[in-house]
Amino acid sequence: MARDNSWMTFFDAHAPRYLENVFTYATQAEACFLVEELALAPGARILDLGCGVGRHAVELALRGYRVTGVDLSEGMLAVARRRASEAGVEVEWVRADACRYRAAEPFDGAVCLCEGAFGLLSEGDDPARRDLRILRRLRYALRPGAVLVLNCLHAGAPYRRHTAEEVAQGIFDPTTLVERCEIEADTLDGKIRFTGRERSYTAPEIRLLMQLAGFRVRSVWGGPAGGWRRAPLALDDIEIMLVATRR
Repeated sequence: MARDNSWMTFFDAHAPRYLENVFTYATQAEACFLVEELALAPGARILDLGCGVGRHAVELALRGYRVTGVDLSEGMLAVARRRASEAGVEVEWVRADACRYRAAEPFDGAVCLCEGAFGLLSEGDDPARRDLRILRRLRYALRPGAVLVLNCLHAGAPYRRHTAEEVAQGIFDPTTLVERCEIEADTLDGKIRFTGRERSYTAPEIRLLMQLAGFRVRSVWGGPAGGWRRAPLALDDIEIMLVATRR
């Protein structure tokens, strides 16, 4: 498991209330989006890396796909297991670090969404290498020609949001595109506060990273949380949505 992973501690605590976040309300529409982009017949095997509480994994399973959900947080997986049981579907749930996950056999498609794994850094993580390792894990997990749908944080937003003073304070580092963020979340035991590190990307950078990992990028769109769309990336979009195929 990942060392010094404060994100895991955060998600373990936040898991019971995660689905209260407004950006989770469009799950069914997002599942339809994924089905269209993956273009797979029911029965195909889909990997959801960084699956969280399984909101996409369960919806894909309801549509007849064989889904494996992978996440580092046992708290999130516990909610995912319960939701799958309540929905009457079978999903394979695996607790693993996204950087180290190894698939037993190739998947027909994969998703890595909503910063469930990608872009979230612990203190010991190298911001130039960690996400490349995740992309390589995804490539090894897919059959040739399989489609990956991934979204990541867009660097345009923090570039436009942060001041020179905040850069001097180390809140945002324009040389690494790493942002230190103060997060407050409701849990069953009350509010918790947490300082996290998030890695964002420019569109050319994430395209190059995916190419280095063995993917051919076919689409790059704006991908705002809770409002996915097939539209050009805007400067203020918080996320980038990418669709790629394994070379």
